[in-house]
Amino acid sequence: MSAKVYLVGAGPGSPDLITVRGRRILRQADAVIYDYLVDKRILDEAKEGAELICCDTLGKKRHSDGFSVHVEKINRLVIKKAKEGKRVLRLKNGDPSIFSRWSRELEALVKARIEFEVVPGVTAASAASCYSGIPLTDRRFASSCVFVTGHEDPSKKKSSLDWAHIAGAGTIVLYMAVENLPKIVRQLIDIGKSPDMACAIIQDASLVTQKITTGTLRDIVAKAKQGKVKPPAIIIIGDVAKLEKRFNWLNKNRRILFTGLSKDRFFIKGQYIHLPMIKIAPIESYKEFDAHLKKIANFDWLVFSSRYGVEYFFKRLKKVGGDSRMLHELRIAAIGNSTKNRLKKFGLIADLVPKEESSKGLVEEFAKIDIKGARVFLPRSDLSDKGLQKALEERGAIVASIAAYKNIMPDNLPDLDLNDFDEIMFTSPSGVRNFVKRYKRPPKRVKVSCIGKVTEEEARRYML
Repeated sequence: MSAKVYLVGAGPGSPDLITVRGRRILRQADAVIYDYLVDKRILDEAKEGAELICCDTLGKKRHSDGFSVHVEKINRLVIKKAKEGKRVLRLKNGDPSIFSRWSRELEALVKARIEFEVVPGVTAASAASCYSGIPLTDRRFASSCVFVTGHEDPSKKKSSLDWAHIAGAGTIVLYMAVENLPKIVRQLIDIGKSPDMACAIIQDASLVTQKITTGTLRDIVAKAKQGKVKPPAIIIIGDVAKLEKRFNWLNKNRRILFTGLSKDRFFIKGQYIHLPMIKIAPIESYKEFDAHLKKIANFDWLVFSSRYGVEYFFKRLKKVGGDSRMLHELRIAAIGNSTKNRLKKFGLIADLVPKEESSKGLVEEFAKIDIKGARVFLPRSDLSDKGLQKALEERGAIVASIAAYKNIMPDNLPDLDLNDFDEIMFTSPSGVRNFVKRYKRPPKRVKVSCIGKVTEEEARRYML
């Protein structure tokens, strides 16, 4: 395979803002060398066994410098991995072409005679604009927009920024400017910008921790200091910033923190902000699980209590050299629609799906069937209670209940101000436990809602 490198924009923060093309490339890459600002949840899309290398390990990170690491070290690593025959993805925050030093990386690839392709991404300015309701251009206020770095190369003897020219733009968007904001504001006022010119600072654009600070050139520095604004942040200066109050849909909508794993919740009332409180991971050893899979034809029933049980079952079945043909004499039960639909992707249709999507509903359906002496294989989470197994055994089934995956607490959950939300929604008991462990109990004004009776009982146990 000839060496080729992809430079891909990961987007501004939220992992679902990477482009479709970028995600497809990520799923095929052998080595992913990523910026430290890239949301780590994007890396869940990488293929199993891919080498994941954060650029933070290659040099010192500094928000003010945009991405101040030893670029030469990154370049050498990218070239080394490509020459090893690996499919290399250089995953860059935002869009590769805007304030990301991509020319230095491309220059190194040209010199090494390595083929490359660049995939655009959503830049932070676009995200800050869209997630704050501030248009960067508007026929009434701004027919032009300029992107400006707030932190130039410190080795330059003279600035390349012509502030008199920049000030003539309808909208000024500052990248990497939080630390230098006082100096920039003074320069703009000194060359004639009105101290009453509107400003907005969007910190952590598109993320669950997004915060917006608004003001004018006169007071924005003081407000930023008071609000403890920190990088990464985008600063928008111009009359368009006045529109934030009217068009900030994120603040106007009811804000619901959704803690489950399911991501797609669109075209419903309110703004669902996704922050999973659980993470699915493989168990340490599959010795026992695989031993059962090799004899799967000896079972009468396969019972899946979640779509993750389906995924890990077939992943391990492939590992032991089997496929779905080994299941041709088994009957299959699925606890709900998501599990049923996941089975369909493997070409299988469940024989039994309860109307009530719960262990209780599944047991009620099995009550209509004679399963005395039936051999049941139950792939499950390491945290699953024994209720389903016990109920099936009480009806005479012989149950092998084996952990197929782990349910763990995600790493690096961000600090949150729970007062920013109107409702917190839980979908599992483990999600409730992890939330309380990380964030304690939410304020009384914040509504707590639960999907499923078991989840609701766990929330009550913690007095939520």
